[in-house]
Amino acid sequence: MTAKTLDTGTDHLLARQEDGVLVITLNRPEARNALSDQLSPALRRMLAAAAEDDSVGALLLTGTGTAFCAGGDVKGMGGNSAKKAMTAEERIADLQQRQRTLTGALFSMPQPTIAALPGPAVGAGLAIALACDIRIAAASAFVSTGYRRVALSGDYGLSWTMTRLVGTARAREFMFSGERIEAERAERIGLVNRVVADEELQDAAMDMARSFAEGPRTAQRLMKENLELAMQADFLTALDHEAEQLIKASAHPDHGEAVRAFIEKRLPVFGKSDS
Repeated sequence: MTAKTLDTGTDHLLARQEDGVLVITLNRPEARNALSDQLSPALRRMLAAAAEDDSVGALLLTGTGTAFCAGGDVKGMGGNSAKKAMTAEERIADLQQRQRTLTGALFSMPQPTIAALPGPAVGAGLAIALACDIRIAAASAFVSTGYRRVALSGDYGLSWTMTRLVGTARAREFMFSGERIEAERAERIGLVNRVVADEELQDAAMDMARSFAEGPRTAQRLMKENLELAMQADFLTALDHEAEQLIKASAHPDHGEAVRAFIEKRLPVFGKSDS
């Protein structure tokens, strides 16, 4: 299928849709794809639109060049005169809204999401990667919390996602030290799912995203809801919820198609929306 280029409103963010996969690329290679006043709003818009778009079966998020995302643009920190004029309460509310519409929206996406890390993911960049369902890293990539270096405490949900992926002891160590965690170690402790050779990264990530996009989308959405509840609920609540979700999935045409394909010894062809 021919890829369709999408207009993001800025050169700082590229997007295309191919085989049901929305590929979003952070595109500030000269700044290691650090967030900017153009990139971040565009990313928020793309995420909001994708969540409501039945043609999107999976989301692949990556970066141009040799970095995923260096986080906030340190050179621009403290230089926003409009924010300096805001009260502390106004600045808190502003950041809360920006967080909810970026990593909050990414974490809550109904479609499977993959972060492909061609290089470093640091600070808010790491938070964005950890808000995705799956992370694939190039062998030369590394991650770091990074906040220690700029004397900040962390944002965009990193303390929450990191604690759940690697446990509170390691999360504390990584936040306090800001140490560089190479790809191989990140895979070993569960920060990334898979490490591949640098030159194989984009193909490996796209292959996975394409396989998700070709899958039973309603069932996958229900799987995500189950998995998110599993981090909050007790076992019996999760058990009861799984029963509700499975009955919903069994009533969808995708289930009937999967059963027929199994009997006929062929690959299933799933519908592309809930309609």
